[in-house]
Amino acid sequence: MPTNEKEYNGYLFDQLTLIEDIERATETGDMDAVKAELSRKKRQVERKLYQEPPLSQDGMK
Repeated sequence: MPTNEKEYNGYLFDQLTLIEDIERATETGDMDAVKAELSRKKRQVERKLYQEPPLSQDGMK
């Protein structure tokens, strides 16, 4: 859970960036480019999700 407004805004900014990058990939109409962008974004999210050490003391509960 976000602990403060600044952290929450950071989460929203990350989500907005993700959407803008995928929209940019769709402008060409090339589905391979869109799939590549989605794959790249998935790896970026997973890096944050599975970071060491975990964000909470109890791990990922």
